[in-house]
Amino acid sequence: MNVSRRLAVAGAVAASSVLVLAGPAFAHVSVQPEGSAAKGGYAVVNFKVPNERDNAQTVKLEVNFPADHPLASVQPEALPGWTVEVTKSKLDKPLTMHGKQINEAVTKVTWSGGKIESGYFQKFPLSIGALPTDTDQLVFKAVQTYSNGETVRWIEDQKPGAEEPQNPAPVLALSAATGDHHGGAATASDDKKTDDMAGHDKKTEASSDSKSSDNTARVLGIVGIVVGVAGVAFGVLAGRRRAA
Repeated sequence: MNVSRRLAVAGAVAASSVLVLAGPAFAHVSVQPEGSAAKGGYAVVNFKVPNERDNAQTVKLEVNFPADHPLASVQPEALPGWTVEVTKSKLDKPLTMHGKQINEAVTKVTWSGGKIESGYFQKFPLSIGALPTDTDQLVFKAVQTYSNGETVRWIEDQKPGAEEPQNPAPVLALSAATGDHHGGAATASDDKKTDDMAGHDKKTEASSDSKSSDNTARVLGIVGIVVGVAGVAFGVLAGRRRAA
């Protein structure tokens, strides 16, 4: 085995070792939106919960909502085998939503009664809103309970510039506001751009068709000339043969 091949094998072994060691670090409770989670709008989000234990099942999940950015509307999706409980609390400062004053907001959502087996994960979906406009993220602190009574508290904050903590809290990143508060409708300028692009495409197609027609005419003209020359040559040869 030459030196370069030995280095390649050693590098592959080292890379696989890093993947094996790093794997468990990514197996934590997280939250991701379906599509976008735009400021001021509504979003459907999934809390992804992996089972990290070989000898126990996950039987309960509690998600605590941020008190500094309360959410008045939280609707869980029916999840077969699981019972969901939405806990609300009164607000110190009422919120205004769709012209109405809201005096309470969701502080916790709890799923129980189901099971996540070892080696599997479960998604827990929620529709939430209206999302705040004065922050770039929402931090949800979660508690995962196993069938053997063990609890894992996913509540640690990520410090800027620091390594990821052992049990990080799920963080939902918020995108820029879309203006329609529904997370993704096209604006008038977007429609104009689409129309302009469509017009450009039509012009391009017309130009392409015109060029294609010109090329076809040229080819037919050349073929005609070749056929004509061949006919003349044939006539000359035939005349010589008769003379002979």
